[in-house]
Amino acid sequence: MPNIKSAKKRLEVSRRNNLRNSAAKSAIKTAIKRFESAVAGRESEQAQAAYKNMVKTLDKAVTKGFLHKNTAARKKSRLSKNLKALIS
Repeated sequence: MPNIKSAKKRLEVSRRNNLRNSAAKSAIKTAIKRFESAVAGRESEQAQAAYKNMVKTLDKAVTKGFLHKNTAARKKSRLSKNLKALIS
């Protein structure tokens, strides 16, 4: 444990940021898994709704700084291929 006041504060801030980051990453992973399970189940209606939610989650993660914009674009591109294959 830190003894210096500023080090104690940094520890608290670090823990708070860690919780925020892990919650955001979990939300991203959950959105992707929901989409992938809908595609695997061949449910086009659910897959389209899950895709919209996933895109929204990824875009929000980019604006909040949890993901790089190219990473989000790559994920959306790869998963949209699955949706297009399911629909057509």
